[in-house]
Amino acid sequence: MKKSFCWLAFLALLSHALVACDGSRDGHKVLRVGFVPAENVQQVAQNAQPIVEILQKRLNMEVQPFVATDYTGVVEALRANKLDIAFLTPASYVLARREANVRVALKSQRGGNAYYYAAIITHADSDIRRLEDLRDKTFAFSDPLSTSGHVFPRKMFKEKGINPVRDFKSVIYSGGHDATVLAVLNRKVDAGATFANTPEGKDGAWMQYLKDPAEQKRIRVIAYSEPIPADNLVISANLDPALAKKIEQVFVDLSEDPKGVEMLRDLYKIDGFVAATDADYEPVREAFEIAGINLREALKRKKP
Repeated sequence: MKKSFCWLAFLALLSHALVACDGSRDGHKVLRVGFVPAENVQQVAQNAQPIVEILQKRLNMEVQPFVATDYTGVVEALRANKLDIAFLTPASYVLARREANVRVALKSQRGGNAYYYAAIITHADSDIRRLEDLRDKTFAFSDPLSTSGHVFPRKMFKEKGINPVRDFKSVIYSGGHDATVLAVLNRKVDAGATFANTPEGKDGAWMQYLKDPAEQKRIRVIAYSEPIPADNLVISANLDPALAKKIEQVFVDLSEDPKGVEMLRDLYKIDGFVAATDADYEPVREAFEIAGINLREALKRKKP
């Protein structure tokens, strides 16, 4: 296990160094793929490896993975033309569309739906019952560019007249949905923002990251957002159109293959991909505006 972790850490460092290069080595084209860290960086790197291998085999070219330490890292790499394709959150896409030369190609599905929800969670024993009860409490967002872990919750608060900076006792950025769930479970914070695939409490981040049913029951949802258009795969406009089409087909094929679906579930808890358009993400742009989050300011790194 220790040797495996060291190898993953070395891979992450190596891919980070290579992504700073021009994407070529001895004239050989390299496909540079970015992954947002929805959970622990090493775990994402490990889960991404089977998909990297599929891409290498199907495209007959070297594929170079890059797992950023935060969501903005992938957007910055796209903006600097250091990635060819990337997996993004809806909020990350809206920013990348504005700041980088990318187009959205596919959006993910969970349970047959190309949307999901933000969920505000607390400990089951908490006296917090509604959003207004969060005043003077401690709270965890996941990442500044997390759609369900920051942007839509901020919109929800704004609509209730709640300002987290002014009204909460303290606010942290946990760095990932798994960390937010654990922070709430272990009472490090009074409440937090994460994702859910249904608004009935049947499929949420706490059920995916907490394997013990008894621990899952210690998490309670106090509010859900409106449906959010799903996370996506974006492609640099600089990439050869024929290659881009092949890449899209790889992920469509993975979505229709049981083993491929298993890989996608391991990576980002998704079941597959369907076609997407920029117009699909207009509700996310509106959420940024209502929440009062400046897109350019969102590029500034905020550490947990």
